[in-house]
Amino acid sequence: MNDIEQYRITSEPYYRSVTDEVSLFEAAYSVRMPMMLKGPTGCGKTRFVEYMAWKLGKPLITVACNEDMTASDLVGRFLLDINGTRWQDGPLAIAARHGAICYLDEIVEARQDTTVVIHPLTDNRRVLPLEKKGELVKAHPDFQIVISYNPGYQSLMKDLKQSTKQRFGALDFSYPDHDIEMEIIAHETGVSASIADKLVSIAERARNLKGHGLDEGISTRMLIYAASLIAKGVEAKGACRVTLVRPITDDPDMRDALDAAVTTFFS
Repeated sequence: MNDIEQYRITSEPYYRSVTDEVSLFEAAYSVRMPMMLKGPTGCGKTRFVEYMAWKLGKPLITVACNEDMTASDLVGRFLLDINGTRWQDGPLAIAARHGAICYLDEIVEARQDTTVVIHPLTDNRRVLPLEKKGELVKAHPDFQIVISYNPGYQSLMKDLKQSTKQRFGALDFSYPDHDIEMEIIAHETGVSASIADKLVSIAERARNLKGHGLDEGISTRMLIYAASLIAKGVEAKGACRVTLVRPITDDPDMRDALDAAVTTFFS
């Protein structure tokens, strides 16, 4: 049997609520509604799920979805060992059996023929057919499924089917307001409010360039990286160059524009 306790979050993750997302998620969990979190990369979706799993006292099994992931990677497969063949549950089956929250991160990265395996778990049936094993797993009463994706990367080839979307409640996530984002950065890294303020101001300038030379803006996660280096004594402009500018663009003109923004605040 799988040790479900290894998936339990034992200490409170830091999460700064922005609106009413915590109470809405709690209400959704109370009726075991499948939930979909939509928002840009690095805005706090995963941290939110971790916080809610801790707050609700439920184990959390996270799956980082990718285009090579098969249905067997989710539900399980037969393995061969010295004693013959044995069945090994996948993360979705483990969560369904033992009452964990199963979090499928960036679900649009998975193939659509893979994601359909979650359908029987996201309606009134709450079952998971293990066709290769000939077993029908009835979801534990505490089981919930949560998915996330970045709508900014949607395309005809990478989007959820309507038959999947309409099985979920949805929460929209974005980058926090200026003061809240400052608070998060200062809390996570220990930098001063002044430095956090400057970092957020740089990010806001970069986010205004999304669609005008940048595919994605500077995320809260990236600001935490920058602040962490600054807190370790790295010169601010160098820290920003490594964590904020170079990762998001290779275009020389765009790099110059972002470097100029950094220099404006950290002259």
